[in-house]
Amino acid sequence: MNSLAKIFLGGGLVCLCAGGAYAAQSDAVNYPARPIRLMVPQNPGASVDNVSRILAARMGEQLGQQIVADNRPGAGGTLAAEVVAHAAPDGHTLFAVATGTAVISPQTFKKLSYDPIKDFEYISLFAITQNVLVVHPALPVKSVKELLAYAKANPGKLNMANAGSASQSHLACVLFTHMAGIDVVHVPYKGGGASVTSLIGNESQVTITPAPAVLGHVRGGRLRALATAGAKRSPLMPDLPTVTESGVPGYLSSGWMGLMAPARTPKPILDKLLTTLVRVVETPATRELFERQGAEPVTTTPAEFKKFVAEEYSRFTQAIRLANLKPE
Repeated sequence: MNSLAKIFLGGGLVCLCAGGAYAAQSDAVNYPARPIRLMVPQNPGASVDNVSRILAARMGEQLGQQIVADNRPGAGGTLAAEVVAHAAPDGHTLFAVATGTAVISPQTFKKLSYDPIKDFEYISLFAITQNVLVVHPALPVKSVKELLAYAKANPGKLNMANAGSASQSHLACVLFTHMAGIDVVHVPYKGGGASVTSLIGNESQVTITPAPAVLGHVRGGRLRALATAGAKRSPLMPDLPTVTESGVPGYLSSGWMGLMAPARTPKPILDKLLTTLVRVVETPATRELFERQGAEPVTTTPAEFKKFVAEEYSRFTQAIRLANLKPE
């Protein structure tokens, strides 16, 4: 190859690289070009739905386009995940992912039409939701120790509601009853909203579920909170003891929410979404709205988010084994 050809070839490569960089920058500058669809793997009124809608509204204001929640409950959140995994990687379909979809379903479903790791881009966590042990006010207990004493005196007579087989609340309840050594009837419902409604109506008497789903009912006197299930007391409910300090040592159960996009979404778009999410979550107004729902605001880097999910995956393996759940 003569020197002139090398010059032209070199110039062509420079142009290609410059063109690629320009295209990437253009992606971010022009994004979003239309309303964004946010896939939510729960029913309206459930914890992930409540908090995600706050985030969607605030981020939409910053991005200049509406972010519309699209609820796709069922199948452990895999229906929503499937839509995102196969969506165009242009940032106009996002995923409000949570504990169940990311770390439970991959262990309880034999076949998925997507790869739970490779088919998504991790953007950031945006909330931690401590699980709360709540009872119907008519139940004559006001502490975890009183609940355990009542359950042991009345084996098999308490209905313990959950959001459905293999849901986060199901596994939280199974782990609790195992560690506490009590006999209750685990009653699955179609979603977190339905399980909470059953408790309010006294169809069930107790559950462990994410704080956003029940905090308003606790404040309104429709439910009674006995303890939170985190490693330490929740800053949102500092007067409420943890389950561990209330008589079930070592018990931990909490949820989380994060934002993902389809794999191969251009990095400039991911960066713009991350910057916007962090800015929104850290504003006092958003933090207050999250906290009213019982969610603790949090942000991470994509790498931190991915590592966190891997750790959660391992933690839920124990509860899945106790529940005797087999991949289906």
